[in-house]
Amino acid sequence: MDSLTQIVLGAAVGEVVLGRKVGNKAMLYGALAGTIPDLDVLSAHFLDTSRSLEFHRGFTHSIVFSVLFAPVFGWLVSRYEKHKSLIDWTWLFFWGFVTHPLLDAYTTWGTQLFWPFDMRLAFKTIFVVDPLYTLPFLICVIMAMLYKRSNPKRRKWNLWGIGISSGYLMLTVMLKGYTYFQFKEALKSQTINYVDMNTRPAAFNTILWNANIDTGDAYFLADYSLLDSKPVSFQVYEKNHHLLGDLKDNEQIQRMIYISKGWFIITQENGSLYFNDFRFGLLTTQPGSTDFVFKYEIKQDAQGLVTLHEVEKDPRNARKMLGELWTRVKGN
Repeated sequence: MDSLTQIVLGAAVGEVVLGRKVGNKAMLYGALAGTIPDLDVLSAHFLDTSRSLEFHRGFTHSIVFSVLFAPVFGWLVSRYEKHKSLIDWTWLFFWGFVTHPLLDAYTTWGTQLFWPFDMRLAFKTIFVVDPLYTLPFLICVIMAMLYKRSNPKRRKWNLWGIGISSGYLMLTVMLKGYTYFQFKEALKSQTINYVDMNTRPAAFNTILWNANIDTGDAYFLADYSLLDSKPVSFQVYEKNHHLLGDLKDNEQIQRMIYISKGWFIITQENGSLYFNDFRFGLLTTQPGSTDFVFKYEIKQDAQGLVTLHEVEKDPRNARKMLGELWTRVKGN
């Protein structure tokens, strides 16, 4: 999830663990604990694109990290805070660390909670930024901060925030099940045979859902709004894996294939090859677009060294994308 959401969750967890003893400092350190796992993004400055993606939401988002580093941070804080209990501070950081990847597990990218085992959890029920999850939670945490640590209303507001956000998260699980059934029925009614299918919510909401369908030789892409009145329609995207040629055996390309779980499309534009991670779909609702959310240009120098560079997103398209999204959410 986004940084603000993880800060709010961390603050709420900190309040549960230590709020009665240290007041708002519990929220402060909880927010810090909820932020630390995402420092893995700094790896982009030291690793190439594929290795950085592989490291993202890996070790720092694991139970192992939580167990190893909670005592370290707990000890550091206990050295200078008035509240000297190493156990209390360790518990605060442990729960702040471990709830971070637990929430991330519900996003499309998922998380390696059980690192070093090769098992990424990705339930794909919530977009990485979802105001309906974050804003009520944030309001409740702010309200809790306004009361003294001994006031029972403080704990009540904090628990309301945790309860509302958790309830919404469970709602996303049910909506995923319902929309999955809608896509499955549409495929059946249109006699489309497929090998695999996965679904995920569209950006910023859980009303509009997307489906990726693997038919073997091609991918189908579809969306479905809870407000739709017309049947689901499918767009066809050729995989074009053959365009890689000998590059398919390259270490960098193999790592990208592994990261994408095999859900990728190769496109050729203006003489350049692009690796597109199909799991995250498009930046537009317009059919036939190749404007994928995660798009990487494949470059090869004279010595045969292969590198990948993520195509930068044009911020000027953000307003257009939000307009298209709002129109599509309202139904077809």
